[in-house]
Amino acid sequence: MRLPQRMPWAHISELEQICAWIFADRDDLEAIKLAVNRLSAWKATTALPHALESTLAILVVQLQDRPSQPSFPALNLRLAYASAITRMVNGLVDPLQVGAFARSIASIAAQLGLPPWLVELRHAATHEDLPSLELLREAARESLSWLLHNYFQPTLNPSAPPPRSVALRSVAPLLKSYKQLMKTVTRDASLRKRHQSDIDAVIREIERWIAEAMVSADLANNVIAWGFDEHSESYRGDTKERVALEPLCDALFDIGALVPLAKKKRHAPMDPFLPTTSSKAIWGVLLNNLRLHHPVFPSVFISRAVHSLLGNSLQLDPGTTALEMETEDSPRDVTYNEYLARWVVWAIQTWDDISEGENQLRKELLLALSPTQLPGKFASPEKTVM
Repeated sequence: MRLPQRMPWAHISELEQICAWIFADRDDLEAIKLAVNRLSAWKATTALPHALESTLAILVVQLQDRPSQPSFPALNLRLAYASAITRMVNGLVDPLQVGAFARSIASIAAQLGLPPWLVELRHAATHEDLPSLELLREAARESLSWLLHNYFQPTLNPSAPPPRSVALRSVAPLLKSYKQLMKTVTRDASLRKRHQSDIDAVIREIERWIAEAMVSADLANNVIAWGFDEHSESYRGDTKERVALEPLCDALFDIGALVPLAKKKRHAPMDPFLPTTSSKAIWGVLLNNLRLHHPVFPSVFISRAVHSLLGNSLQLDPGTTALEMETEDSPRDVTYNEYLARWVVWAIQTWDDISEGENQLRKELLLALSPTQLPGKFASPEKTVM
């Protein structure tokens, strides 16, 4: 069960009032002061979501940067603006820096729909010359606009469509590159040293894709770790990882990946009931690496493989014979099912950790198969007896 989130407001109308004070009239100085006072009061009593923390920091600097206020040195204003914007970008990106290998701030910000020039300004303010005051003022206005559309409006109106984010790229080209490299080194072992760095780079890129998929899982559910719920990340961690690994497994199960494209390459001895030696040499490195970095991967691998096998079986009439299945036009025929089943057996034999006499992956397999044993599960509508 998900633990309740702790909000700084007693009722959502209070947040709506703050939003109106800030964005209804950007020249209404008294309204901006009311918003700053309310946010400061909340901050004194509880932790603020990162979006509100960033909003407060930017508004305080903007109040200082007014002709009616005591004169502040330009350098002080530049430092204050740069600090507020840098903290906003870092606070948005850092919680999403998940996975075994780090991703660039720019790539994570792009998934969030954060303007790229804000990321560049953050980099310049941190590592290069401090940006000009005019550029920092524009960055502050742009940051508030982004917070309005990505935090205030979705929070006040949860039923509204979430802001558009960058679509998740396909993982298939990465798997294809990995397969080509591994086929090269398995055919000629003397080439492994030359291509090892390329293989490692592709595996790192696949891990980064998983991290992107985890971020997309949050964005698809209109969830961003704003920092007010200390329990939410631990709650969502395994779920997000599973959601990210499922499309990866589905891509692995496509024809031409774990299951060879040529049907003649799918034939292997029935004893042992395992993939061919060449297939294990090509894909075993990646699969074991995924298992090393993602403890839930074996469970997801088994469940998605069973889902693929059962889904493929349900496309055929229950009375279809093996010979008829061999002649189906679809490349996913009986040889596909058999070869994918071999990978399931390989996964159980290779990965299963026996604890207290229980074989966990075998349990996963039985649980995945058990719904198919219900009476009439595979009965076609025409043959159902009323």
